[in-house]
Amino acid sequence: MSFDTISAEKNPADKAQALFSDLNDRAKGAMEKGAAMFEDVSAFNKGNIEAVVESSKLAAKSVETLGHDVAAYAKTSFESATDAMKTLATAKSPTEFMKLQSDYARTAFDTLIADSARSTEMMMKMMGEITQPISNRVAVATNKLKLSA
Repeated sequence: MSFDTISAEKNPADKAQALFSDLNDRAKGAMEKGAAMFEDVSAFNKGNIEAVVESSKLAAKSVETLGHDVAAYAKTSFESATDAMKTLATAKSPTEFMKLQSDYARTAFDTLIADSARSTEMMMKMMGEITQPISNRVAVATNKLKLSA
């Protein structure tokens, strides 16, 4: 046995100090990793909140646009119905009345179908715009999971 081995065995204070120093270094490393992870999670959650806020703004704007379109359609429909009633009141025979009423019904139906198709297309576009910020965040989360695996 060498003198160094004997002195190291006889000095438990040095062993304890080395052990505590190693534990302290490991604890600092763990704290730094934890702080970095906390910052990443905070930044990720901030991005999520921003995406939800953006999506909500787009939804509110879309609902407003949709409301204007519904009001415009209702106004046009009411005006068309009023005009049709005035025209029906001028009918001179039941046959003429039925023809005018049939023409109005066909026009109203065609207008309804065209407006429904336009509204459906508009709503599909709006839904895509509303969900886009959240879809982007899902892509970021998926990418983070792939990188961490």
